[in-house]
Amino acid sequence: MSKLVGMHEALGRLEAAWAGADDAQDLSREQLVAVNDALGVLQRRLSAVQVEVAAGIARESRPELGAASLAKQQGFRNTATLIAAAAGVSAGEASRLVTVGEATAPRTDLLGARLPAKYPRVREALASGVLSAQAAALIIGVLERCRVAAGPVRVAEGERVLVDAASGLALDAVRKLVVRAEAWLDPDGVPPRDEERRARRSLTMFERDGMLHLNAVLDVETAAPVVTAVRGFVSVAFAARKDAPEPDAADADRRTVSMIQADALVAFCAHALGCDARVPMAGATVIVRMTLDDLQSGTGSATIDGIEAPVSVGAARRMAAGGGVIPWVMGSDSEILDWGREKRLFTRGQRLALVERDGGCAMCGLPPEMTKAHHIRWWQRDAGPTDLSNGVLLCETCHHRIHDNDWEIRIDGTGITARVWFVPPRYVDLARTPRLGGRARFDIAA
Repeated sequence: MSKLVGMHEALGRLEAAWAGADDAQDLSREQLVAVNDALGVLQRRLSAVQVEVAAGIARESRPELGAASLAKQQGFRNTATLIAAAAGVSAGEASRLVTVGEATAPRTDLLGARLPAKYPRVREALASGVLSAQAAALIIGVLERCRVAAGPVRVAEGERVLVDAASGLALDAVRKLVVRAEAWLDPDGVPPRDEERRARRSLTMFERDGMLHLNAVLDVETAAPVVTAVRGFVSVAFAARKDAPEPDAADADRRTVSMIQADALVAFCAHALGCDARVPMAGATVIVRMTLDDLQSGTGSATIDGIEAPVSVGAARRMAAGGGVIPWVMGSDSEILDWGREKRLFTRGQRLALVERDGGCAMCGLPPEMTKAHHIRWWQRDAGPTDLSNGVLLCETCHHRIHDNDWEIRIDGTGITARVWFVPPRYVDLARTPRLGGRARFDIAA
């Protein structure tokens, strides 16, 4: 079937789905789905034509033609730049179109006899509109990489399986499919590839616009615990959000996934700094520097050793309330008034008792491993004692809610049988019945 016939059929399908509407805003929900499907078919049919044309341009622009090259006659350096200018894509994308076109175009032998395409199943899938040029490029790429190691029979089988499996999949899903297929096509190549990727792992840090930027490139083995831990943190955070007290309150948890992932990294590093079995960090300790006036007033800023950008005193207070962070308070003449000491922190035994009493975050119910023991009356500002009657387990999000929005915490009773009560700020709608988090209660009569 002619490629243009296929495009006309796809256009007809689009016209039928669009019938009766002037623009997309007039489409019904059923029409939106039908139009979206028709556009997908049309785009795939168009990409099938585009890769064939790209292969033809490459054939007429091969280097041995010299000045007679089609691309050079049109004023372009090579095939990729010619196609990129016409299609409005990058040179890299244009090169991929050429690669797919050449791998799926019919061939001839030395005597001029016609031969099938190098990858006939990919060609058929492109022509029928079930495979996009981008997906075809991924499949062809992995088959080319493994062609020598796998041999022709295994490559042909791999092509069949990949084309069948990729039909109807999004490009990201095809990428995952290709990764698994590469291990099947060339199992002996997996260990060398792992070593190569591991050798490329890196983590870079730089500051810009008052923010610290992290860029991590990790091999799968190295990344596995990172991904597992971060995703687990996100999952638990969302689970807690569903059962959160006052979920519609102004100060409720509305973090995006990216924000929660950033908070996860902070939580893990803070845990490592405060853990008894410390990881090798050359004795690293976070030191937050602030003046006494700023500490008492809650205004101004503080600095963190090793970070150029300042932080608010509120942030410094929250950091100083956690483990592995030492506050360094200066008077008006820059004399050191106080070096925060690790002994101000709750002991392991006290934390275990708090776990027995609160069951996790006393406010939202997150598990104990995602919480810290915090002073109800602040250790620095209020000279609060480090004992069970002045301690509570809180996750980072609830810690922010309490510090930033003036929640009040009350302890009813003593020891591990005591009950924790949270008095919400005035602007919280007290008419709603709050959900219970951990083993705490919410005082809605306040």
